[in-house]
Amino acid sequence: MSPSEAIKTHASKLTRFLGLQRSTVGVLAMVVLVGMGERMAERFLPIYILALGGSALAIGLLQAMDNFLSALYSFPGGYLADRFGTKRALLVFNLVAMCGFAVVILFPSWQAVLIGAVLFISWSAISLPATLSLIYKVLPQNKRTMGVSMHSLVRRIPMALGPLIGGFFISVWGERDGVRLAFAAALFMTAVALLMQQKMIEEDQAPETASADSCELVPEKNPVKLFKLMNPSMKNLLVTDILIRFCEQIPYAFVVVWCMKRITEPVTAVQFGVLTTIEMATAVLVYIPVAYLADRTTKKPFVVITFGFFTLFPLVLLFSHSMQWLVAAFILRGLKEFGEPTRKALIMDLSPDTCKAGMFGLYYLIRDVVVAGAALGGAFLWQISPETNLITAFVFGIIGTVGFAVFGRDIKVPLKDKEAPDG
Repeated sequence: MSPSEAIKTHASKLTRFLGLQRSTVGVLAMVVLVGMGERMAERFLPIYILALGGSALAIGLLQAMDNFLSALYSFPGGYLADRFGTKRALLVFNLVAMCGFAVVILFPSWQAVLIGAVLFISWSAISLPATLSLIYKVLPQNKRTMGVSMHSLVRRIPMALGPLIGGFFISVWGERDGVRLAFAAALFMTAVALLMQQKMIEEDQAPETASADSCELVPEKNPVKLFKLMNPSMKNLLVTDILIRFCEQIPYAFVVVWCMKRITEPVTAVQFGVLTTIEMATAVLVYIPVAYLADRTTKKPFVVITFGFFTLFPLVLLFSHSMQWLVAAFILRGLKEFGEPTRKALIMDLSPDTCKAGMFGLYYLIRDVVVAGAALGGAFLWQISPETNLITAFVFGIIGTVGFAVFGRDIKVPLKDKEAPDG
C-alpha cells in the first residue's frame, strides 16, 4: 500500500469513527461560522448594554429573553425541520439571525440590542432540533452519541475563540464600537455559512410511515398532543434538567460582570476571553472519550456527573477573586459539558423515530419556558448581593443533581450495537 493510499485509509477510518458524512460536515461548518460571529459579540452583550446606559435589570431581561425565546423557538424549529426538512429550515433560521445582527449594527442603543436579540440570540435553540435530527437520520445507532458530541465539540470552537477575538476588538475599538464591529463580522460569517450549508447538506424528506404510538404522517403541530407521546423517563430527565438550568441561568449573565467588575482583582476583556477559551478547551478534551463510552454503556452516570459540575461552578466562582482562581473555576465550568452531548443523545433516544426534531423541540420548549424566569430572578438576587445570587444557584444545583441520581432512568445499549465495529 502506497503512502497516499495509507493516508486515505486512515482518514476514512477516522471519519467513520467520528461519524462524519457530507451532510454532517456541512452542518458542523455552519455551526463554526455562525457560532464564531455570534460569540465574538454575544458574550460581551452585558458589558455593551452597560456601556450604552442600560442597567442590571436590562442585562437580566436579555438573559430572560434568551431562555424564553429559546423555549418558544425550539418547538417551531423542530416542527419546521420535521415538516420541510433540515436544509430548508436552516436556510430560514440563518436569514433571521442575519437580520438581528443588522439591527444591532445599525442602531447603537441598548433597546436595539434587545430588539435584535429577538432575531439572533436564540439561533442555537431554533437550529438545534433540526441539526440533531439530521445527525440521527444519517448515522447508525452506535455512532449517534459520537455525532452529537462532534456537534457539541465544534460548537465549542467558536465559544472558545469568539470571546477571545471579541475581547481583542473591545481592547482596540472600545466597548461600543468593538462590539458593533464584532456583529458586522458575525453578519459576514453567517452569510458564508448559509452558502456552505445549502451546497453540502443533502435534501431530506419527512418519513412516509408512522406507527400508532408515534407522530402522524404530518408532524404534530399541537404541543399538548405531542407531550402525550413523551416517554416517562424523558419527563424525569426534564424536571431535573430544569432545576440544573436554574443553577446555571441565575448567575449566567452576571459571570462576566463578576469577573470584570466585582472581584478583588478584576480581569480585562481579553483575560475574560482567555478564561472562556480555557472553559471551552476543557469541554473539547472530554467530548470524544465520553461519547465513545456512552455509545457502549449506559448514559445516566455521565449525566449525573455533568449535573454535579453544573452545581459546583457557582460555589467555586463565589470564592474566585483573582485570575488564578478564575482559571480553576472556568476549568470546572468546562467540565460541566462532560455529559451534555450524552443528555441530548438520551433525549433523542427516547423520542419517536418519526418526530425526533419536534419532540426535542418540545423538551426545550417546556424546559426553557420554566427556566426563563431564572435569569430575571437572578437580576433581583444580584441586586440583593452577588453572593446571594451564586449561593441560590448552588442550592438549585444540589436539588437537581440528587433528584436525577435518585429518579433518573437510562437506556440500555443493545449488545449488537455495543459490538458494532467503528469501521
